[in-house]
Amino acid sequence: MVFLSFMALKIVFILLFYLDFNLKFFLLLFFSLSLSFSQFNIYNLDNYPVKHDSVRIPVPVKAMFKSLLIPGWGQVQNKDHLWKSIFFLSVETLTLISSAQLVKNAEKIRHDFEAFGDAHWSLERWYDNTKIIFSNNWRDVLIGTHKLTLNINGSYYYTDNLTELVKIHEWSDISVIRDRDFYENIGKYDQFVGGWDDNYDNPFDSKGNWYSIQKQNVETVILTKKKDYYRGLRYDSNQLKHYSRYALSTLMLNHLVSAFDAVIVSNRKLNYSGVKLKYSYLNKWGVGGVQITYTW
Repeated sequence: MVFLSFMALKIVFILLFYLDFNLKFFLLLFFSLSLSFSQFNIYNLDNYPVKHDSVRIPVPVKAMFKSLLIPGWGQVQNKDHLWKSIFFLSVETLTLISSAQLVKNAEKIRHDFEAFGDAHWSLERWYDNTKIIFSNNWRDVLIGTHKLTLNINGSYYYTDNLTELVKIHEWSDISVIRDRDFYENIGKYDQFVGGWDDNYDNPFDSKGNWYSIQKQNVETVILTKKKDYYRGLRYDSNQLKHYSRYALSTLMLNHLVSAFDAVIVSNRKLNYSGVKLKYSYLNKWGVGGVQITYTW
């Protein structure tokens, strides 16, 4: 308050400097009286036209946020049709249950294919079979474009160094880290096909335990029967996870639709329209026109 008074006084003195004597006198007198009788306390809530307890959240906004939180709640506030609340709550419940069940099934299949990979793919077999399958460039294939992580007595390496590592370490000392990348690589890339334990036969024909298939007319993929089964399990697990995400997207959409519906219905119920004659003292009959009011 003192700061505001000081600033006002400073402004007055600047004005006094530029005005003539009489105007200076009246301005100074007016300011003195105003300052004496009109002290403004910025901490007194009575000096503000809008009180704290008079601020309210608009009804449509309440309905919207309620439905964003729990679909159907805004419809209950609006006293809308009961079937709407039941519908939005039903969609919410079904999508939550569906998403949880889909994730549960996806995780179950994930454990199945990981256990299957652990049982039927080995690092030493991959090293030995790669020499046979790709006899002309087996070292390049081992290095490849993808790598598996190796653990040797607490130290970590990658499979692109495997050729050198097997010269100084026993196979019993070398273990492969079976992380997410491992389970993806052994089922996805030809580079790691040699690790599967199917009875070996020609991998470049279209029959037997090892065989090749054409993929999208541009690429040939080497499969084994066990690798193909493994890939099918991974595909099923990933598809269920995709479906779970679709269910969550439906859940979010359900919240938004319920919120928009609650706002629209709430606004419609609060709308007011009216027609009345507008008074005018200048008109002979006191009627200055027609006033139409519509609020939303």
